[in-house]
Amino acid sequence: MQFSTSPVSRTPPTLATLVLLSGLSALSMNLYLPSLPFMAVYFQTDYKVMQLSIALYLLVNAALQILIGPIADKMGRRPVLLWGLGLFLLATLGCIYAPNIETFLAFRMCQAVIVVGIVLSRAAVRDMYEQDTAASMIGYVTMGMAVVPMLGPAVGGVFEEAFGWKANFWLPFALAALAWLLTYRDFGETAAASGKTLLQQFREYPELLMSPRFWGYSLSSALCSGAFFAYLGGAPFLGTEVFGMTATEVGVYFGAPALGYFFGNFISGRYSVRFGVNRMVLWGCWLNATGVAISAVLFLVGLGTALSFFGLVTLVGLGNGLSIPNATSGALSVRPHLAATASGLSGAIMLGGGAGLSAWAGALLTRETGAMPLLWLMLATSVLAIFAILSVIWRERKLGL
Repeated sequence: MQFSTSPVSRTPPTLATLVLLSGLSALSMNLYLPSLPFMAVYFQTDYKVMQLSIALYLLVNAALQILIGPIADKMGRRPVLLWGLGLFLLATLGCIYAPNIETFLAFRMCQAVIVVGIVLSRAAVRDMYEQDTAASMIGYVTMGMAVVPMLGPAVGGVFEEAFGWKANFWLPFALAALAWLLTYRDFGETAAASGKTLLQQFREYPELLMSPRFWGYSLSSALCSGAFFAYLGGAPFLGTEVFGMTATEVGVYFGAPALGYFFGNFISGRYSVRFGVNRMVLWGCWLNATGVAISAVLFLVGLGTALSFFGLVTLVGLGNGLSIPNATSGALSVRPHLAATASGLSGAIMLGGGAGLSAWAGALLTRETGAMPLLWLMLATSVLAIFAILSVIWRERKLGL
């Protein structure tokens, strides 16, 4: 398969292109979640095995981000995007026609290549703007992206009941084909040539790994989003097995954090330049922890319901919408000449942790335990996120770093 990557457009990509590229990654992660219990029946396997399709996807997603960043810093954003989208199309067809669970999981892991969209859309923004402005623009990009996970599970639930689980893979296939064409026509290269070999690009990693600021921003983003990834692994089970909801109901309720995420990203886009990235990340981490803590208290005193669980998780989404764009911009600004490498490494830390938390949440839950194991896990990561960003703020105030 040969792709021509010579630019049709030499201008930077439009906001619509960046939103679609970012949104595809989110869509492929959560559109099919309402189908998980039914896919377990189709493939004649246990739900916990089916749930591995989330954890393995996130794990490969994290590993690929480590590779994608340096490759894109060397080769440019555009060609890596075109190849990644092409490979995602092939992997999606593999998922649709998989004859057994082993084959499905193999192609599901290959689908993780779609992470090029979110890594390189953020890197492209950082190519074009300075730190606080980049945080604002990333907020707008991910605000548009938030519409996808907000509507995705609801659409996935309807598709499951109307057409079966395969429809939830045909839709991202069609959108990825559109994204490939749009990238080819609209995405002019945003990165200057690095002038280094690929091996030299990978040798730049220690420059990031030795930076406490990079780790502070990356860990605050990873731990804050950890609450969401734990939710991702446990909420479908809670919805169907504990709360007794239908696939459509799970899909509608499951999108609750994305509603908060949408508004959080809007606030980031509107106010990051005014208040600065550190303050926005800290506020986001506090909101994240507050939502989970209130929900846990309600379940401990016997007042927790499906409505309170899914309703309060909107605060998790709101906190993530404030923290992730700003923490990402902070991480990418530690070494601006390594924007894609930093984007990939920071994303790998976030999704690697997310994969573990997602699998852990799925393993903890039974009908007897109810929601509490998931809420304790979400609360622990939320509190640790606060300490991570406080470490960055402390270093800047005390050490001037």
